[in-house]
Amino acid sequence: MTLLSPARDALATGPLCDACLGRLFADRSFGLTNADRGHSLRVAVALEDDEPFEDPDDECWVCEGECARYDWWAENAAAAVRGYDFSTYQVGTRVPPLLEENDLLLREEAGLDEDAGELLKSEFNREVGKRFGALTDTEVDFGRPDIMLHCDLTTDEVEVQVNSAFVYGRYRKLKRDIPQTKWPCRDCNGTGRQRDELCDGCDGTGYRYDESVEQLTAPVVEEAMDGSGATFHGAGREDVDALMLGSGRPFVIEVDDPHVRDIDTDPLQADINDFADGKVEVEGLRLATHEMVERVKEHDASKTYRMDVSLDEPVDQETFDAALDELDGATIYQETPQRVDHRRASKTRTREVYSIDGTVDGDTAELEVHGEGGLYVKELVSSDEGRTEPSLAGLLGVGAEVTALDVLDVEGEAEPFADEDFFRDA
Repeated sequence: MTLLSPARDALATGPLCDACLGRLFADRSFGLTNADRGHSLRVAVALEDDEPFEDPDDECWVCEGECARYDWWAENAAAAVRGYDFSTYQVGTRVPPLLEENDLLLREEAGLDEDAGELLKSEFNREVGKRFGALTDTEVDFGRPDIMLHCDLTTDEVEVQVNSAFVYGRYRKLKRDIPQTKWPCRDCNGTGRQRDELCDGCDGTGYRYDESVEQLTAPVVEEAMDGSGATFHGAGREDVDALMLGSGRPFVIEVDDPHVRDIDTDPLQADINDFADGKVEVEGLRLATHEMVERVKEHDASKTYRMDVSLDEPVDQETFDAALDELDGATIYQETPQRVDHRRASKTRTREVYSIDGTVDGDTAELEVHGEGGLYVKELVSSDEGRTEPSLAGLLGVGAEVTALDVLDVEGEAEPFADEDFFRDA
């Protein structure tokens, strides 16, 4: 079947713009716009029928004039994102049901399949999108762009969705009794009040702890990116009373509604460390993509710990060494510790002790443990009333408790986070 027959039938339906006519044959003659195709078909039909060529005077009955407003929509979209720093975008369109119905009816009248050519929504997205890209000097991204634009043809409004920005780095926690993230007060459920009075448990702050790694880092990044909120994502977390030393723990800070994206991370790193005032240090800051959040959360690296241990009775070094020999390289069976059972599923986990070494001096000891990610090292020492087997306390036959804990290293983070695809060049 030639194109002229369905084109002639389409033109007979009423006033029809070139774009709506050409859209029926969008899968033909690559390199042309639908308007180009439509105009060429209109000329060809006039020549074959030996009739005067005429452009339609009345508004197109299919799109009701919307195809003539691509420039208008692009200009309004560009105005809607003024003040935002972005390099990628995507355009979406909400087409009124009547226009969608007209688009399908035109195909039926022209004797074409309902999926012939291209739908109005697809053309609209492309034509407005390429004009918007030219106006803003940015590129389309069909994955996860910086900016999403929704053109609503019913309301003549452009809705803007600004996707989050991400900063990756590693942190060291140099002061004890600081949680990784905000810890809402349990007494008042984070409200800061009980029975119309300030909560005694948190002095009205709503938090169990005054500071966290999140609160000492994320606000600085949020301010630098001129965002409306920030979320801290860590590669696991250390206990509140533990230090995080060595090369630090990987993290990502996600900033909502950022007006600025391409920031210089060197001064940002200095600003965070100044703000944290020696309680937390960050290093290796880089702009990242959203995929880095999942990468960090799924990271299950082995860890090395140093622990001070208090024993209920004095133990000699030979007995102590014999217990460590039993634990060195052992598979540990751990029920969910009582201290976290309220917030984690109760089940038995197996974890490996890769190496363990230590010294004892009467009823105090110092240990260094390298273990699989997820190993509860405090319970490895105390046994948690028999919920961890084997344990140092169980092998010694003496009560044992960790009095100080430092994370010396989160092993192997360099390779999982070396992929440049997860970073964004400034």
